Amino acid sequence: MGLPSILGMQPTARIYKVGLMLAALATIAITLFMASSLLLDDSTKSSIGSNLPLSNMLGGNKGSIPDVAPVGSNLDIGVLPAARVSYDEPAEGERVNAAIVVLVRNSELDGLRKSMRMFEDRFNRRFKYPYVLLNDQNFTQEFRDGIAAITKNEVRYGILDSDQWGYSPSVTPEDAAKKLEYNKNRYLYGGSLSYRFMCRFQSGKFYHHPLVRDLDWYWRLEPDVEYYCDIDYDPFVFMRDRGMKYGFTIAPREGRRTVESLWYHTREWIKKNTHLLPDRSLVNWVMGTDGHYNLCHFWSNFEIVDLSLYRSEAYESYFNYLDEAQGFFFERWGDAPIHSIAATLLLKKGEIHWFEDIGYKHPGNMHCPREPAMHAKCICDSAKSYTYRSACQTRFAKVNNMAKERLLEIMRNSESSYLSPPVPEDAESNK
Repeated sequence: MGLPSILGMQPTARIYKVGLMLAALATIAITLFMASSLLLDDSTKSSIGSNLPLSNMLGGNKGSIPDVAPVGSNLDIGVLPAARVSYDEPAEGERVNAAIVVLVRNSELDGLRKSMRMFEDRFNRRFKYPYVLLNDQNFTQEFRDGIAAITKNEVRYGILDSDQWGYSPSVTPEDAAKKLEYNKNRYLYGGSLSYRFMCRFQSGKFYHHPLVRDLDWYWRLEPDVEYYCDIDYDPFVFMRDRGMKYGFTIAPREGRRTVESLWYHTREWIKKNTHLLPDRSLVNWVMGTDGHYNLCHFWSNFEIVDLSLYRSEAYESYFNYLDEAQGFFFERWGDAPIHSIAATLLLKKGEIHWFEDIGYKHPGNMHCPREPAMHAKCICDSAKSYTYRSACQTRFAKVNNMAKERLLEIMRNSESSYLSPPVPEDAESNK
């Protein structure tokens, strides 16, 4: 029927016929488009995709990512998948003997659910490592139910005994109480006994727990932390295959008053145990040429560790020496500076890895990758990242290994400053 015939119809019939013609034209157009798409060869499709950098990255084409990371970058672009991948299926590849280990209270259920939700979405939903949850009290059924609603991966629950969650052998409750009273206004958690128990446990006890002692690797997770970026590879396998033993994200400075005598006792341990030290190590990351501790440390609320480091004769000797020195309770020695000093004393730089590509936040500090290749994988603002402003992070990039002979020489030259433990500042003057 031609246009004149349509115009001669009643309005209702005319509209109906126009609609039929438009539908027919649309069907023809779609059919032609699909046929032309099928005729495109692979090289033509590739050419089209290469002109769409963001879509290309999201589709996983590595051509959109530089082959060489900019100078100063820690990212190994070659091992990072270019974009998000499907989270519907388990990741391919082997797994190592590892677990995600969490020290948590029943009262921290909401905070841990938040952390695990992000950790599952970003990593463990695909890699399916088990969780080990440890508590100084029995876990409630409410807690277990709350965790079961977050993950389908295996969760193992453990409780701490009095040796793991308790005083150092040389410390009495009465003496500890006096020191807690003295320090309660000097720094954060200055008067907290449970915080001291936690630091001691994380420093030298957790890896002996029955649920952890048979693991080769562990990844520490805490309540109320955030993971900003997709982790499309296995950090455990990444580290193992490269001979790395300690991985971190953030490196701040420790509060000086909390570790007033830690370096003195570390130096004493070194002098008595030089045979346990390697020929070269990264100890100059935590020690200046003046022989003093610069307070740099790896923030251990995130750490991925080959547990042979903590189970080594050298580390066990170091921890036991510090445990006898009473500083966990008389001061507030944290596991972060102890892990960091030990790692840099016992490892070379190539055995310590900064996970620049893992966006992470713990209350107080955050890290967000600034590499353009990571923008499609992260939901954070790199301009707000603490790590790129951190003096300790910058120092890590610059320093190299130090020979043991040079370490001992620096210690001899600075011996006059360490003839006895330092005297704490007066508590009243620092309130």
